[in-house]
Amino acid sequence: MNEIGEVIPLEIEWDTGAKYVIDKVLDKRKVTSTKGGGMGIRYTCRILGKQRYLFLDGYTWFVEVD
Repeated sequence: MNEIGEVIPLEIEWDTGAKYVIDKVLDKRKVTSTKGGGMGIRYTCRILGKQRYLFLDGYTWFVEVD
């Protein structure tokens, strides 16, 4: 969370324990996931040089994968 209360993802951690730092958040908007079916805030992020979508649906995070 930043100084004005916005949630900003910094890294993701898989169930295996592998962690990946989010290089940059490129965009943030409220949308529906076309692959996961959830609705929430979509963060367009750059992770390891690739663009990925992270979703925050209530208190649950998920990653849209190819």
